[in-house]
Amino acid sequence: MAASAQPFEPPEPIAQPILQLRGVDKIFDDFAAVDRINLDIYEREFFTIVGPSGSGKTTMVRMLVGMDKPTNGDILLRGERINDVPANKRPTCMVFQSLALFPHRTVGQNIEFPLKMRGVSASERKKRALELLDQLRLPQSYYGKMVTQCSGGERQRVALARALAFDPEILFFDEPLSALDYRLRKLLEKELKDIHRETGKTFVYITHSLEEAMVMSDRIGVMNKGRFVQIGTPREIYGSPHSRFVSEFMGEVNVVDVELGREGAVIDGAGHQYRAPVVPADFERGSLVVRPEDIRFLQAGEPADNRLEGMVQNEYLLGSRVQYQVRVGEKQVFLVEKLRDQAPEGGRDGVVTIGWDARDSMIFALNRLQQ
Repeated sequence: MAASAQPFEPPEPIAQPILQLRGVDKIFDDFAAVDRINLDIYEREFFTIVGPSGSGKTTMVRMLVGMDKPTNGDILLRGERINDVPANKRPTCMVFQSLALFPHRTVGQNIEFPLKMRGVSASERKKRALELLDQLRLPQSYYGKMVTQCSGGERQRVALARALAFDPEILFFDEPLSALDYRLRKLLEKELKDIHRETGKTFVYITHSLEEAMVMSDRIGVMNKGRFVQIGTPREIYGSPHSRFVSEFMGEVNVVDVELGREGAVIDGAGHQYRAPVVPADFERGSLVVRPEDIRFLQAGEPADNRLEGMVQNEYLLGSRVQYQVRVGEKQVFLVEKLRDQAPEGGRDGVVTIGWDARDSMIFALNRLQQ
């Protein structure tokens, strides 16, 4: 497992957060879609919110951008309460999944729209639009092109250029890449990160995608049932999750139901004993969790805190890596993920030995499995 990163530090010389939530909730009838959220987002930060459907992330961002008001609590921008400030009066902008471009207008007219609403002269609008086309890596010849003639990726860039034309302090993104094909999505992930760095703006991004969150973010906030269950750097969230829910949401894991064994070990239902990280003093039952890339195929005599024999029953090519399904006993299947040149060497009757060290696993007590 990767070592924990240092806590996120806001860029100097900024010492205070740009956006704060203090005890914010949003209640519909007797349902709390957002439940007593406290959060600081720092200037120039790329902060990503992830969570399953219904976790509250879209409701929360609608409040941040001014589309909804919180039921309780305060939203502060640079220390000033903005609960009652409408969306069009806030120094923020939203890029929606649908993009909401004007189909009957040109690329240039779409980009210039917010400037026109502010009364900026035609010559200044065009100058700014051409600058944004350059920044978003679109040819200046696209200025007069109908937006309906642009590809999906080009429309994404136009929508972002229009958002930047507002010159907002904070840009919010509601899953803007979800409808794109894989290759284009990967390209735009890197470009968004570059644009974030070049503009110095604060980005708040919503996604279901683990890859998007890991590639682009300075920090990630994982939501579940209306609350943040963990906030940290991508390395912290992935390598040191606080709960089984976070570990499973942020990537594939092997989960073994265990109970307390002897001498600090834990034991599963089949009688296999596992060495684990420090077991809580009150631990009785729970889960042992280990990621597929932290399990290795062992040669004879190779040391490991935990060793199991099994049969490779399936393998899946994942580009430069291969994922193997290794059946251990009657019911347990372990996923093992390795580089293509690290294929297992089957022993007698195709049997392989897999193993991992205690420090590369996580243990969660029963009362923390779904927090």
